[in-house]
Amino acid sequence: MKIFNLLTLIASSTALCQISTINDQLKINKIQVIGSHNSYKKAIEPKLYQFLESKDSLHQLKGLQYEHISIVEQLNMGLRNLEIDIYADSKGGKYAQPKGLLLAAADQAYDEEGKMKKPGFKILHVPDIDFRTAYYTFDDCLLDLKKWSDANPGHTPIFITLEPKDGSKNQFGTEPEAFTSSLFDQVDQVIKTKLGTDKIVTPDMVRGKFGTLEQAVLNDNWPSLANAKGKFLFILDDNGKKRDLYISNHPSLKGRMVFVNAEPGTPEAATLFRNNPEDSTITNLVKKGYIIRTRADSNTKEARNNDYKHFEDAKESGAQIITTDYYKPSTFFESTYQVKFNDGGYMRVNPINRDAKK
Repeated sequence: MKIFNLLTLIASSTALCQISTINDQLKINKIQVIGSHNSYKKAIEPKLYQFLESKDSLHQLKGLQYEHISIVEQLNMGLRNLEIDIYADSKGGKYAQPKGLLLAAADQAYDEEGKMKKPGFKILHVPDIDFRTAYYTFDDCLLDLKKWSDANPGHTPIFITLEPKDGSKNQFGTEPEAFTSSLFDQVDQVIKTKLGTDKIVTPDMVRGKFGTLEQAVLNDNWPSLANAKGKFLFILDDNGKKRDLYISNHPSLKGRMVFVNAEPGTPEAATLFRNNPEDSTITNLVKKGYIIRTRADSNTKEARNNDYKHFEDAKESGAQIITTDYYKPSTFFESTYQVKFNDGGYMRVNPINRDAKK
């Protein structure tokens, strides 16, 4: 345990050294960070993967063949973006018995503590298939983030994309619970309770005295790195009904804990998803003041082909948040593909704003 703690301290110190040269008076929209996609995800159960692969004539399953080290290890490395998927489970038990385990035996026990049986928001990727996760519950994930943050009080802000998942009944008969305005109120409450409002960059903080959140963003009212130390900024990953439900009765996201993927020209516009890094509009949006999230790779394609084009496009675009499944090379197939900046780190001054002093 002592050796593990020492290695953790060394890793964390190395990450801090890599970003200590950045002027902490820079606004948080004038940096560029690399983070992980589906940050909680563990590999699909091996025997289940083999079974599903034998039925996968279109080879779509290959896109799910990745996993992550623990979130704490990711943060210690210096990653400054995480992605968390949450499912509502008001009664508890909806995801307690993954149907995929009826098709293939598990190599290890699932949810021995029975956390999936209790009500609350759950974390997993795809019900019944891709269910292995570093955290069964959103509560536990937030508590670990708080614990890490408390142990690293001067850390640079962590961007967290939060994807609320629901939808139609799957082939196993599992139908996710639909998100509602009331459930989103509960999401906010869980964040406030488990993480603490003192650790959150909120829309209200950014809006300040401006009439709308977008006006604040277009007038460069993001906090500086100094003022955002020790904090997290959440962004809702949805551009349809769930986003609109979250905004409802909260103009400019007043009182909300999470930013949204709102379109430019709307009062709530501040953080935008542009997952294709070749999108020619990204750079201009960054220059206007919006925070943009894009992807360096997806569905394991770039990693399998050692193809860095999208990562290079993402860096050049100025998108502040670049997500990847490969801050470390794959352990599932032969590839040297690994996403990091030239100095080996995961945060730098944004090339679009390199000369900015504020």
